[in-house]
Amino acid sequence: MIKVLIVEDDPMVAEFNKRYLKEVKGFSLSGIVHNVKDAREFLEREQVNLILLDVYMPGKNGLKLLHFIREQNIAVDVILITAAADTEKIQTALRLGAVDYLIKPFEFERFNQALVQYKEKYAFFEKKQVFNQEDLDDRILHGDQRTSSEEVINALPKGLTNSTLQNIIQVIIAKEGGLFSTDDIAESTYISRVSVRKYLKYLTHLGVLEESLTYGIGRPVYYYTLKKDRLSQVSMYL
Repeated sequence: MIKVLIVEDDPMVAEFNKRYLKEVKGFSLSGIVHNVKDAREFLEREQVNLILLDVYMPGKNGLKLLHFIREQNIAVDVILITAAADTEKIQTALRLGAVDYLIKPFEFERFNQALVQYKEKYAFFEKKQVFNQEDLDDRILHGDQRTSSEEVINALPKGLTNSTLQNIIQVIIAKEGGLFSTDDIAESTYISRVSVRKYLKYLTHLGVLEESLTYGIGRPVYYYTLKKDRLSQVSMYL
């Protein structure tokens, strides 16, 4: 089992990360701490394989912990899970060896993807002591870079259709800038919630929608607002 430490100052977010972690096979939670000081003390007592690390915390931020880990040559991997989305912090984290970077708010699917990819690489390193270039290219370095940029630009993501996207965009415009959820669009379009979610994520990726996260009972709820100045990104569907 891959031992995981969650470093997150918000107890509710830490609890959601804990719940998400339980849904991914091959991982066990070693502990939850809420600041860098407690994280350093934990690492002195316990050995873990992976840290799920926030950046913004009281006192020293998470990047200070990442600096400490590298300076002390502690054998642990780190995935950032944070609202910090500026270039400087992302580049700093990657330069310090973060294996993945999740920007809040995020969905379970992205969380699951990060952990599954990490588990595959972890298992690969456990099985082999010596590598050739093909091993590194296919399994470690470039395994996730197989889709050309031209394909991404010229086609909708798999499973999305032009007509359904047009329908959803028209319903969103009719909201006149108000907040809406996946369920709101599903009820208005008679399209399944799962399908609507895919289209909303795509529009968020394009910058047409702005996504926000609200915590409640159960899983978090995502709300969206239309960024009218970005409608040109989907003008072909209007």
